Amino acid sequence: MSSAAAPPAAPAPAVPRSVLAARTGVAVVFALNGLAVATWFGRVPAVREALGLTAGRLGLLLLALSAGALLAMPTAGLVAQRLGTARTVAASTLLVAAGLTLAGAAAGLAGSLVGVAVGLFALGYGSGTCDVAMNVEGAAVERRLGRTVMPRFHAAWSLGSVAGAALGAGAARLGVPVAAHLAALAAVVLVGTVLAARSFLPVTETAAAPAPASRRRDLLAAWREPRTLLVGLLVLVMAFAEGSANDWLAVAFVDGHGLSEAAGAAVFGVFVVGMTLGRTVGTLALDRWGRVRVLVATILLATLGAATAVLAGSGPVAIAGVALWGVGASLGFPVGMSAAADDEERAPARVSVVAVIGYTAFLAGPPLLGMLGDRVGTLHALLVVPVLLLPTLALVPTLRPPTR
Repeated sequence: MSSAAAPPAAPAPAVPRSVLAARTGVAVVFALNGLAVATWFGRVPAVREALGLTAGRLGLLLLALSAGALLAMPTAGLVAQRLGTARTVAASTLLVAAGLTLAGAAAGLAGSLVGVAVGLFALGYGSGTCDVAMNVEGAAVERRLGRTVMPRFHAAWSLGSVAGAALGAGAARLGVPVAAHLAALAAVVLVGTVLAARSFLPVTETAAAPAPASRRRDLLAAWREPRTLLVGLLVLVMAFAEGSANDWLAVAFVDGHGLSEAAGAAVFGVFVVGMTLGRTVGTLALDRWGRVRVLVATILLATLGAATAVLAGSGPVAIAGVALWGVGASLGFPVGMSAAADDEERAPARVSVVAVIGYTAFLAGPPLLGMLGDRVGTLHALLVVPVLLLPTLALVPTLRPPTR
């Protein structure tokens, strides 16, 4: 018996070289943005020592960074629409570099608390603007590739932050002055970002910029869109799940599980590895099973992991819970940004709205958990994370792309 041979499958269309270059450029920008922010946090102990700050005054000083970011995000989408994402990223990173340099010089050379606060505000404002612009560009690249890559861009940010923390620890150990360290890293971040942004998608490949009046209407309209607000609420909870671990995990394991400070830092490293792994591998799951199924599974995983990390009576079991927590919390933020940017024409305004709502968690989360920790202990305060994650499952269906 003979049978007709099946026709060969049509080859997948080749991805234009400009899109591949833009993908690399966006990943580099994400990594350098993470490097810049982590560079500052890596030298916070030295700055506290130089200025003689109490824990309370240091907490107030750090609010300048968050305040700058939150003030930038409502208008960052308008800026990205007007200037284009490449110019916005370059200009905002210039502000990031200036803020880092000023903060380092004010702390290490002048001993000026006001100067450090101004530098941190500039760092936060530049980083917040850059955050919106690079997410808008990342979503545009993702659409042209035809597969999920946004979580990998956020994984690049995580890797950049790990590098910044490691360089900060090394600089502190070697006694490198804060002013010199922050100025040198600021220069590296600025030059690298400007070069990487040159490979962003050409303006002709992105949606045409609307008129100024239309841009303002889009932004106001985005604040009235139920889907955009619900996506922002989901991103808020996922940012809280991530930020609470960043801020309190090491301290909680030292206080609650009796670990040494070095071991507590290592436990935080387990969380970061879980986050990075989830964002790297999770793209395959998202392409195969879609946003809703994958986010339901990862939120349940984060809920189980966070509860285990707090309630486990065994150290190794608690650390395994931390790893699950990291993997489970890894995808909510980047997938939320992708969902906000589903419509390319309105992506800048909607990403701005979602970013403002989501980043509120990084501003309000640390003091709220700190106050709760004073009453029930730092470790048990982290039970707020699984308590908030479970109701968030009802928001996951909003991540489906809207019907056109």
